[in-house]
Amino acid sequence: MPFFSQAATFERLWPLVEARVHQVFDRGKFSHGAQVDELQRKLASYTGARHVVGVNSGTDALVLLLRACGLRPGDGVLVPAYSFIATAGSVVLAGGRPEFVDIDPVTHAMDPAALAAAVTPASRFVMPAHLFDTMADMGALASVAARHGLTLVEDSAEAIGMRRDGRHAGLHGRGGVLSFFPSKTLGALGDAGAVLTDDPLVAQRVAALRHHGRPGRTLDDFPAISTASVLPGVNSKMDDLQAALLLARLTCLDRDIALRAALGEAYRRRLTGLPGVVRLPRPPTAAPGCADVLYVFLIEVERRDALAEHLARRGIGTEVYYPVPLPHQPAFARLGHRPGDFPHAEAAAARALALPLYPDLTIRQVDRVCAEIRAFCTSASHGRGTGSSTGTGT
Repeated sequence: MPFFSQAATFERLWPLVEARVHQVFDRGKFSHGAQVDELQRKLASYTGARHVVGVNSGTDALVLLLRACGLRPGDGVLVPAYSFIATAGSVVLAGGRPEFVDIDPVTHAMDPAALAAAVTPASRFVMPAHLFDTMADMGALASVAARHGLTLVEDSAEAIGMRRDGRHAGLHGRGGVLSFFPSKTLGALGDAGAVLTDDPLVAQRVAALRHHGRPGRTLDDFPAISTASVLPGVNSKMDDLQAALLLARLTCLDRDIALRAALGEAYRRRLTGLPGVVRLPRPPTAAPGCADVLYVFLIEVERRDALAEHLARRGIGTEVYYPVPLPHQPAFARLGHRPGDFPHAEAAAARALALPLYPDLTIRQVDRVCAEIRAFCTSASHGRGTGSSTGTGT
């Protein structure tokens, strides 16, 4: 059983995909064209964003968002200590300096109290990341940002469909991003991303930066290639073939989100209370105007690596999210952080394991995964003395 597969999804959607691919070939414009234009409009409608700007990847979206919001060389950007490398790497690529903040041990998102303590004289931005299944506490984080005069942007790459207080992820500050990496809730066949914002100036700047700094309408406008560049931009245009695929997949996004929720509930019922299972994802938030989306079903377990090996021997794929906290990555060694500086991030990095979760997965397959985890945990508890659970976080 693979950790991730979308073969059945593509087989089901192929007639829609094929029709859109033919439109691309018939039109003869394969990048930055009509399919991208349509995708931007439909994503704006889905998320409620006033502006959506399609780009080449989620990482590019973060870099261009920071630049468009006025990041200056050397500006400090407060980011979570536990996230994918792009969260902090994009800061460096945009010319800033990452400043790390410990996480809330339950949500795995930036902790507001830790943020308040981490602000330095160099801090200019704060960029929380929404990970796995729920958003960061944007109300509390926004309050800290306002108190210290920080520009708030969001690494919402994993968060399509997530909402708080009636607002989609990425729209609680000056802007956010989406990633369409294949394994994402809305995934392409390769790399693609987007910037979300309600700020027209940010949207204009990102749109120019993605096309070598050329202002005005460049999308689906071939003559714009001769327009003068007013900014030192990059080539981060979205391919129309990726947009065509995403438009087909967008038709079943709500269905896929509901399937993920049902699979997540099946996992929760079967894994709650097992010895050695430290934490499970919380049930979805039921408050009005709020929505959680299970992108990854992440558990925290004692003897994580041994469990992963046990499952691999039985043909069950898993992934470790994320084995090394960002401050301890070799790329950021020059910042001088030491073990123990970010205890909650370090604990999650040592215990977190992602289980298979995607719309093509079946409840029968969930049963098999959970049966193997139960066998491992029971054996470890009886034979190795690993101790009892410290709670499920639910």
